[in-house]
Amino acid sequence: MPGFGFNPPHAPVPGIEITDLAALQGRVADGTLQRVHRADFHSLTLITRGSGEHTCDFVTYPCRPGTLLWVRPGQVQRFTAPGRMDGTHLLFTAAFPETAASGLADDWSAPNCWQLGTSGDYAATSALLARLRAEYDRAGDPSREILRLLLAALLLHIDRIPRHRAHPDGHAGGEVYARFRAELERSFASTRRAEDYADRLGYTVKTLTRACQAATGETVKQVIDARVALQARRLLAHTEEPVALVARRLGFSEPTNFGKFFTRHTGTTPGDFRRAEQSTATATPAEGS
Repeated sequence: MPGFGFNPPHAPVPGIEITDLAALQGRVADGTLQRVHRADFHSLTLITRGSGEHTCDFVTYPCRPGTLLWVRPGQVQRFTAPGRMDGTHLLFTAAFPETAASGLADDWSAPNCWQLGTSGDYAATSALLARLRAEYDRAGDPSREILRLLLAALLLHIDRIPRHRAHPDGHAGGEVYARFRAELERSFASTRRAEDYADRLGYTVKTLTRACQAATGETVKQVIDARVALQARRLLAHTEEPVALVARRLGFSEPTNFGKFFTRHTGTTPGDFRRAEQSTATATPAEGS
């Protein structure tokens, strides 16, 4: 699977770029963006013209003017066919956001898509992106600190846009859930035991469960298993590693145990899932998709 590091052709300030979606697709014109790929930076896109689809982590989102997309580092995605839609495209590294907003950028369970339409949230998002772009394109040297503060304002604004009820609200779990989420990102491949996370963080399992239920509606074990299942889907769909190796990378001592876990959480076997996803990934995107 192709991967992209942050390497824009013109970057007056390291760690951030603001361009148009059409310009991005023009400079990566070999079809790579229309196949599944992974980036190690954030991308925010506000669609302003046309329509199409964007796929991120096995979910395909319809796009039209007013659609806001946020793809985070490590997520796998696929763009629509070039020329079908355009919009403002903001890219930034995980280290770039100002401290007040840095915690908003690393939530793996946060939404990837909002349909803002012509709402006040669309107007505010568009205005903040326009102000970011004006500073980025400023004659002379744009200010890194101003860009960081403007980006923080944008991320904080996006964070308070009402979420669809299918998406969790990480703030509801408070500091306990935030600390658990960070530890989960570090450790999901080595342990799936709620007791291990409780011991490492100095909480009881009951406290972690309360925080997880407040933030996601699920128990701490369900949140852990969901993160492991997501990584399993990514590895199976977008690498050629044998299922046994995927199992070991995710902390399963036996492939059979991994197979049972995966089937329980996805409704299909690892082999069947890989065949279906890789068949879709290698297909040529249809016109307009």
